[in-house]
Amino acid sequence: FIQDLSKAMSQAGSSQFQEVIRQELEYSMKVELDKILATAHSNEIEHTKKDLEGFKKLFHRFLQEKGPSVDWGKIQRPPEDSIQPYEKIKARGLPDNIASVLNKLVVVKLNGGLGTSMGCKGPKSLIGVRNENTFLDLTVQQIEHLNKSYNTDVPLVLMNSFNTDDDTKKILQKYSHSRVKIYTFNQSRYPRINKETLLPIAKDVSYSGENTECWYPPGHGDIYASFYNSGLLDNLIAEGKEYIFVSNIDNLGATVDLYILNHLMNPPNGKRCEFVMEVTNKTRADVKGGTLTQYENKLRLVEIAQVPKAHVDEFKSVSKFKIFNTNNLWIALSAIKRLQEKNAIDMEIIVNPKTLDGGLNVIQLETAVGAAIKSFENSLGINVPRSRFLPVKTTSDLLLVMSNLYSLNAGSLTMSEKREFPTVPLVKLGSSFTKVQDYLRRFESIPDMLELDHLTVSGDVTFGKNVSLKGTVIIIANHGDRIDIPAGALLENKIVSGNLRILDH
Repeated sequence: FIQDLSKAMSQAGSSQFQEVIRQELEYSMKVELDKILATAHSNEIEHTKKDLEGFKKLFHRFLQEKGPSVDWGKIQRPPEDSIQPYEKIKARGLPDNIASVLNKLVVVKLNGGLGTSMGCKGPKSLIGVRNENTFLDLTVQQIEHLNKSYNTDVPLVLMNSFNTDDDTKKILQKYSHSRVKIYTFNQSRYPRINKETLLPIAKDVSYSGENTECWYPPGHGDIYASFYNSGLLDNLIAEGKEYIFVSNIDNLGATVDLYILNHLMNPPNGKRCEFVMEVTNKTRADVKGGTLTQYENKLRLVEIAQVPKAHVDEFKSVSKFKIFNTNNLWIALSAIKRLQEKNAIDMEIIVNPKTLDGGLNVIQLETAVGAAIKSFENSLGINVPRSRFLPVKTTSDLLLVMSNLYSLNAGSLTMSEKREFPTVPLVKLGSSFTKVQDYLRRFESIPDMLELDHLTVSGDVTFGKNVSLKGTVIIIANHGDRIDIPAGALLENKIVSGNLRILDH
């Protein structure tokens, strides 16, 4: 008994001790944040205060939560009717008054990211992807085409970050005569914290020059708070808008789908969904994508970072978790307002470790927009065709969308009818192609890829004009060697290695 008692006391002691440490950390954080706020100019005080309040809430939750936030034993497959096949939704057809339905929609693009992973400075949305058109150009063209075709007024809203706001606003002037109203609002700006001390590394509010590294935009889960805080949410509700369609600006497949919109506005059972997540079938390339599960009687998005180490392989298996989140989301504006006012949007915290240029280890606390699905009523997954997920994260992706695999019409890319297989080829370009300007220099023109299954390129390789690639093509230049694929070459099931010896594959 005495042993049990002392054990219980020491356990109580350790949890009390942890609580004391937590309180001290929160107090120290508050002191530091107050010091930072004191350096703000009068015109910055209001929004800086909102940002730091939001950060404080996130930090408080970070100190409370321990380890991956899912209990693996509670994860179940979603019920049959909670993920609907797109075909079933499309089969309902469209009502005559589709224009009045469209007028209730707002398109929101997540535009906070920089093009750094592709070697570009400035917003990723300003990288040219097709015939000189940028991601942003294509988005505006798509919505303009909708508005002209149906005589509607669907606006475009860009969620920028402090990294992308200035450059994006300069570019927006060129669309002033287009038939799309464009609004912007900014994501919050949160302080990076030192991994050892758990205190902010920023000493004041400035974020230019050497202070750029002190701050970060806290992931796209921040959309709910910053959209609400900007006042834009209320304005759009006042204009009679009811749903937003949210997607990443680099997902070229994320166009407005009238069938999904109709399903939301005119639900077959009369009960409207507040949140719809488009999911699509996993392939071997998508094993890390977040998946929809049933958890404590709610649909829940589970990301790989939340999975206990022992179950990561199971999570990645294509047989057990067959679908993943495309991050194309349809959300009711009134529901965002209601939940935001009740402070009831619950998203897991993603702890993102970074090492700064000087070698300092910091952490960023982030959230993901889709994780809020469990806070909304009557959520639904829709299993959409793969064509609605066409993200351009790397120059390998860029090669696919620039090629003749796709045709461009009114800002939308569609798979060429001449392609015999519905899937895209697997393309892996080596590190010599990582930066956009290097990639462009290495192709005199984009090869014909209609009959390509697989392309791997490694080392110092360039392509002449009008090259055709078919089947499986592997091109490997050894260190110090260079391979120039001559103009007009046809490579079908070939391995090219060393100093341009072409072998049958």
